[in-house]
Amino acid sequence: IFYANGPPHIGHLYSALLADALHRHRGLRGAGPGRLSTGTDEHGLKIQQAAAAAGTSPPELCKWVSGLFRQALTQAAVSFTDFTRTSEPRHQRAVHHFWGALRDGGALYKGSYEGWYCTPEECFLPESQLAERRDAQGRPCKVSLETGHQVHWTKEENYMFRLSAFRDPLRDWLRDNPHAISPDPFYQRVLRWLEEDLPDLSVSRERSRLQWGIPVPSDSTQTIYVWVDALVNYLSVVGYPETHGEWWPAAHHVVGKDILKFHAVYWPALLMAAGLAPPKRIFVHSHWTVRGQKMSKSLGNVIDPSACIGQYTVDGFRYFLLRQGVPERDCDYYDEKVVKLVNSELADALGGLLNRSTALSINPSNTYPCFSESCFPKILDYRGTKVVGRASAEDYEFVASVASLPLQVASYFEGFQIYKALECISLCVRQTNNFFQRHRPWKLNRKDPAEKLWLDTIIHVTLECLRVYGTLLQPVIPHTADKLLSRLAVQPEERGLSNLTFLPRYSGKPCPFEGRQLGPDTGVLFHRLEKSRQHQIETKKL
Repeated sequence: IFYANGPPHIGHLYSALLADALHRHRGLRGAGPGRLSTGTDEHGLKIQQAAAAAGTSPPELCKWVSGLFRQALTQAAVSFTDFTRTSEPRHQRAVHHFWGALRDGGALYKGSYEGWYCTPEECFLPESQLAERRDAQGRPCKVSLETGHQVHWTKEENYMFRLSAFRDPLRDWLRDNPHAISPDPFYQRVLRWLEEDLPDLSVSRERSRLQWGIPVPSDSTQTIYVWVDALVNYLSVVGYPETHGEWWPAAHHVVGKDILKFHAVYWPALLMAAGLAPPKRIFVHSHWTVRGQKMSKSLGNVIDPSACIGQYTVDGFRYFLLRQGVPERDCDYYDEKVVKLVNSELADALGGLLNRSTALSINPSNTYPCFSESCFPKILDYRGTKVVGRASAEDYEFVASVASLPLQVASYFEGFQIYKALECISLCVRQTNNFFQRHRPWKLNRKDPAEKLWLDTIIHVTLECLRVYGTLLQPVIPHTADKLLSRLAVQPEERGLSNLTFLPRYSGKPCPFEGRQLGPDTGVLFHRLEKSRQHQIETKKL
């Protein structure tokens, strides 16, 4: 869920799209019921202050920002099944119950706490994570090393959570589950944190300082720490404390690297203390920069997802973020990069291939033509055998790489490397274009029976490749994939991943698509994007 102190930007959208692609991929695998939960985290000092600065109340600010997030995610075709708001009564009830479980388990105690508090990050920071700087007035001040946000010395009497008692249980959990946190560099980072001291955690704030939050049950002088409140959303959305057992602990969290410690250290420890298992997996991603600079309001370079979708289309922008986004490292956004990638891979390579292989000039019957085993006979070792038929050794190599693609893509999705899955698909699309170009079907004479067999086989192989790509791309570019599969007359029930077989006729099995009339939509699969007017103006200035 996203913090509701300001409108969404492309970093938020990237997080949601990663979760959406995983959710859609799981559904296409037929892996049983699944849910995709998102929403807004609406409590805390930062929101209290943002509302005051905007001259509104926290509930009004949250209602507005939450609406913007819901709108942005809906516009981007994020297939969420649940949109939760931490200001909802069902969530507050779950938080109270969770607090009770922590208290009853002896994990909480009241103590005096003082330290450097960072309001933007809503946490206390140790001296080792601070640096000396000067504020806007030139006065010396302390800031967070990681984010540069200013910190203030704060002394309070709060409830404390016995985090220090969970160092060994956390280490055991991670050692027993080496894939609990992906990608691996983040898993290693958490293990290193657990080698250091793990001080107890302040889990409430004085009500006099923080009114905008859930009060501690049976202590009206304290407000529950915003992170404890927010993390419980993963339980409240699946019916905690009554019906969560149907879904928990099968949860997979998708989070930004800046909130890794909260999700990979504090949250599993809190769950253990409340008698619950940690989530099954935590997928972690990095941030987006804009032309090499961090997004910030002061630089005026915060990118609005809605404007990007208007400019690049829903699928164009989804494809860019998921194809270019590498979870292990920060990724850079700029307009020319989006236009170049999307035009090259979606409009030209994929769209061009569909257009050429279904053109009436080479496929006048507008059907899925027949495959000829005599033109493309099955050969077990194409490297060491003299090729018979019309297909070359290069063709056999290409067909083998497309045949292995579904398993490769599934493995990359499982390992949270969606960008690598898209890289493999893009490579195969290029190989298919090369295959089509190499054999020049437009030069073959349809009236000659032998030539017709080979012409139909070239088209059959190309359409089979396109069917595989369309099926595999559904989690990433749902609208374009639907258009492509509809053009190939692939019915909705034929679009799953569990029964995806490529080129069955090559193995002597029947192909259900052979002879089928192609779909009626002969339009352009994906229209080429224009460079933004802003970029054209900048280029003219140069």
